[in-house]
Parts: sequence; structure tokens; C-alpha cells
Amino acid sequence: MSDSPKPRLVSLSHRKLPLTPFGCLWIPCSNRFVCLGTDSGSGAPGRGIIGVYETTSGEIKDIHTIEKPRAFRCGTFGATSLQQRHLATGDFEGNLHIWNLEASETPLYSAKAHQEIINCIDGVGGLENGHGAPEIVTGSRDGTVKVWDSRQKDLPVANMEPAVGFNRRDCWTVAFGHSCTQWDRCVCAGYDNGDIKLFDLRNMEVRWETNVKSGVCCVEFDGKDISLNKLVATTLEGRVHVFNMQKYHRNSGFTCRSEKPYKFTAWVVRHLPQNQNIFITSGGAGCLHLWKHESLTMLDRSDHEPDDKISTCTTTLLNNISLSSQPIGSLDWNADKQGLCISASFDHNVHILMITEQQSF
Repeated sequence: MSDSPKPRLVSLSHRKLPLTPFGCLWIPCSNRFVCLGTDSGSGAPGRGIIGVYETTSGEIKDIHTIEKPRAFRCGTFGATSLQQRHLATGDFEGNLHIWNLEASETPLYSAKAHQEIINCIDGVGGLENGHGAPEIVTGSRDGTVKVWDSRQKDLPVANMEPAVGFNRRDCWTVAFGHSCTQWDRCVCAGYDNGDIKLFDLRNMEVRWETNVKSGVCCVEFDGKDISLNKLVATTLEGRVHVFNMQKYHRNSGFTCRSEKPYKFTAWVVRHLPQNQNIFITSGGAGCLHLWKHESLTMLDRSDHEPDDKISTCTTTLLNNISLSSQPIGSLDWNADKQGLCISASFDHNVHILMITEQQSF
């Protein structure tokens, strides 16, 4: 009997963008997406650009372009409702804004969130994803991680920063997780020195921390609205770390398995929303890798843990595709069409991709 065909990543369409993209996001419940970043033309460098596009019959069409004075660095729809579909953005001057894309003259919400660039943003509680209030988390070069509720003007509802006298490391990535009840919620943050910190928002404490010895470019849980299960982190040296968050071991912490699929930076990780065992990562040489979380492997006790065995994650590389000679800095799955993906690279190209042979997952 022949083996079942392996899933493949297939590029359906692509186009050149009139901006340097730092983020690409599907607009919920639509065939439209946004690419946000900065003006790449010769007109007014440093302007913020949000391009709205539509994919129809294999073509990518312009819908409209939003221009603002300050370059955008990151964005999320994670804290909005499916009806409103408001976009939250962070910019190079530390401003947090929430936009109605249909009436974008002035932001719906605005706060001077950080003293320096907002590198990263995530949202939870919207899009029917996660329990509790809609919230936004931002991470900045100023070393702080802040949680925001748009119903509260100007001040964050939580502020995680180093104690006086400690170095402020550049926060490169943030992600919500463990939003499984009205009260439980965590934020994971990754830093330029390799630190990964898990903040418990219910108890307002650092629940866990580790160091992976290389700058952390992206972190993501396999699901925001489930109990802690798996955490994936990508790094500057091209590694993909997978942590089993189900059980904390007193001496060894959370168990971790690492892969090194990239010679250069591993940029982004995104889990397939319809199947959280599947995830995709992007690399500095313009490659995408498709992975699967396999069942947990039991290892013999080696450090006098109270349990006879400890469990670790294993991953399988399903396939890969090369799209560009430049880094792919942003990815997003479509929550309505399983296997449909968008990517944007620093050569100003956006690609629409699809996973084939999904029945083999």
C-alpha cells in the first residue's frame, strides 16, 4: 500500500506591494486582508500605510489605502468583535491606535503606550476567541509589556517592567494564552537577549521564565482559549523551540524540543486555527516550513523528579516552500477557510497560499 500524499504549501497568487510590510492580517469573515507598514516610495519616507486588499478568482485587488503620519510596526484584530472588525496598531513612536477601516480619518482609541517603538502586539477576547474582557498587549524597545482595555483611557490595566536597577531588554514579541475562563489569562513575552517570560495576569506574577540563548523573534501558544498546552518560540539563530506547557517539573521546568530548519533567522510562528497541531514558521531566506505537533513522548526520569517519567513534545516537518530571497516577516491563517494563508516578505511581496492534502494531517 502506498503512503498517503504529504500536505504541500502551494502559492495561489502574489503581488508587489507599494509599502514595506511589517504585518499582514486577514480581515475577519471576509476575503479581504490588510498589509501594514511604512511607505516604500520616494514621496514621504516614514509614513504609515495600511493597504486593504481583496482576493477574488486567484487575483489580488486593491480596495483602498490608508495613510498616516507615523509608520506602523504591528497590528491585530484579536480584541475586536466579528461585527466591528476594528484593527489595533502599534507604531514606531510608541502609539497604540484602534481603527475602523471603513472610517479611518481618526482612531477610535488612542494612547501613548510606550516611550519607544511598539515592536509587537496581540489581542484576545474578541473574534469569539478567549474568555474574559477584550484586551490588547503591547511590547516595546523600552523594555515594558503592557495590557490595555479600550474601555479604559490612557492607562494600561497591567504593566510588566523590570525592577529599578535591572536592565531593560528590548521586547520583540508578545502572545496571549490560557484565556480559558473569565479570570485566567497569561501573556508570554520574548526578548532580544533570549529571555522568555510567562506572566500570569490573574495573580500578577512571573509564572515561569527561561533563556534560549538567542534573541526571541516570535512566541505563540497553540491556542489562546485553552489551558496551557504548547508554546513555540522562534529565534535569531534560526531555531524553533517547542515547549510542553502541560506539566511543570520542579527541577527541569517545562520540557522543550528544538529544531534548526533555518541557517539564518526564524521569524514567525502561526498555528492553524482549525487544527492546533499544525503550525507554520518563516525564515530569513524566504522559506516557509509546515510542521505538526505529534503526541507526547515519555522520557525516563533523569533528574530525581517526583514522577517516574517526564513528557516532551515531538514535531514532524511536513513540507516547505521557498517564496522569496528576503525574510518573510509576517504570516496569518484565515480563520474561515482552513489551510488558507497569507505571507508578506521584505522584498515588498505578498503571497496567498493553500495547504493541499489536508486529510493526511
